[in-house]
Amino acid sequence: MISIQRLFGKEDRFFDLLIASAEEARQSIIGLTHILRHEKAPSLGEFAEVRKKDKAITQEISDLLVKSFVTALEREDIEALSTALYKIPKTVEKFVERYLISQEKVASTDFNTHAKMLDEATGLVVEMIHALRKGMDIVKMKELNDRMQQIEGDADKLMVDCLKDLYSGKYDTLLVVIVSNLYDLLEKVFDRCRDVGNVAKQIAYKNS
Repeated sequence: MISIQRLFGKEDRFFDLLIASAEEARQSIIGLTHILRHEKAPSLGEFAEVRKKDKAITQEISDLLVKSFVTALEREDIEALSTALYKIPKTVEKFVERYLISQEKVASTDFNTHAKMLDEATGLVVEMIHALRKGMDIVKMKELNDRMQQIEGDADKLMVDCLKDLYSGKYDTLLVVIVSNLYDLLEKVFDRCRDVGNVAKQIAYKNS
C-alpha cells in the first residue's frame, strides 16, 4: 500500500476536500431518508444549502488543481471523483423539488426500503473516500465497491417491483405519473453513489 505521505505529500488538502464533499453528500442523503420515511416535512432550502456547500468544495478542488503543478494522482481522476461526489446532493435536491410539488399525493407511498438502501450506499461513499486516504488497498476497495454494486443492483430490482405494482391499474393515473417520476430520480441517486464507487476503485487500482 501507498501511505498518504507518499501519495499526496503536502497536497493532503485534496483529500480533506474530497472527504468534506463525501460528508456533504452523506448529509443530503440523511435528509432525504427522513423525507422518504415521512418523518419530517421537506425543506428545499436545507438541501439547496448542502448542494451549495458541496459546489464550493468542488470549486476549491478545481482551483487547487490549477495552482498545483504536480499531483501524485492524475488530475483527471481527482476531477472525476470530485464531480461524481457533487452529483449526489445535486440529484437529491432535484428529487426534493419534485417531491414538494406532490407531497400530499405521495404521503402514503412507501419509500422505506429505498431509504434504507440509500443510507447504506452513501455510508459506503464516505467509507471509500476515507479508504483512499489511508492507502491504495485494492482488496478493501474491491470489497467496498462490490457491496456498492450489490446495493445498486438490488435498487434496480426494487424499482422494477415498485413499477410493476404502480402500473397494475389499481392507482390513479396522476399518482402513477408522479410516483414513477420520483422513482426515476431515486434510481439516479443510486447511480450517482455507484459512480463514486467506480471512480474510487479505478483510482485505487491505478495507484496500487
